[in-house]
Amino acid sequence: MHEEVDRFIEYIRAARNVSEHTVRAYSSDIAQFVEFLETDEQIGTLSDIDSRIVRRYLARLQRTGLGKASIARKQASLRAFFKYLVRKGLIELDPTLGVAGPKLDKRLPRFLRDEQVESLMAAPDPAKPLGMRDSAILEMLYATGIRVSELVGLEVGNLDLRSGEARVFGKGSKERIVIVGRAALEALGEYINSGRQALLAQRKTVVREDALFLNKDGYRLTARSVRRLLDKYFAQVTEEMKISPHVLRHTFATHMLEHGADLRSIQELLGHSSISTTQIYTHVSRERLKQVYESAHPRALTEE
Repeated sequence: MHEEVDRFIEYIRAARNVSEHTVRAYSSDIAQFVEFLETDEQIGTLSDIDSRIVRRYLARLQRTGLGKASIARKQASLRAFFKYLVRKGLIELDPTLGVAGPKLDKRLPRFLRDEQVESLMAAPDPAKPLGMRDSAILEMLYATGIRVSELVGLEVGNLDLRSGEARVFGKGSKERIVIVGRAALEALGEYINSGRQALLAQRKTVVREDALFLNKDGYRLTARSVRRLLDKYFAQVTEEMKISPHVLRHTFATHMLEHGADLRSIQELLGHSSISTTQIYTHVSRERLKQVYESAHPRALTEE
């Protein structure tokens, strides 16, 4: 069984082009399930696993006090694993089919207010190469709504400053074109022409580097480094210290919707495969509308 797990992990690493963080999550989740199976002497082969066993495993996770989101993630990992086994002809039936997962509470995504965005964009030091880079990163994330993983995967050739467009490779290597606004284009132009050149000069090797965003040593910036710098700048503009890097993606979508963009356009720009994923922003916008209504309409609130 361990061999099939190893082959699956290699498959998702090569064929699905996912991040190492995701690969480690899959590996850990499935290894935990295999460890559970090894306590059952009646399970000798993959074909012995049925939906009853999967349900028993999920119930055990719940009894340990694991959160609903974590259980749902582990179930998704198992679903991907067994789907792979069926496709390879190693088992006939997928034991995860029909197994209901935990019902997750829908939480509205956080987003920044207009004044917070302005403060955030003014936070980096424009006189320093790293400040130019950070300014370009913040502007790019807010202007396009791309994911951090998509940002660090950008190469100089993916960006067209003249047309104001960038070619982005999202989940599963799906390619899409995003629009880059004026403020972001200005920050990117400054960084590419000045800041990036200064960072390239720090490199100790002569191998060509095509990555758009570089670290202090002149090499491709990692997603982890971007998350760290975002944490630093977020802390300067809001008291909510723990804000996900996704907040700029949520802010992009929310502000677009509030200013008249339609859901289909936002779906395309975000790279969502289903519009149901994008519809969460209609709830955010509705909450915002309620706040505006209650503060602006003279008879919205009852007198105390």
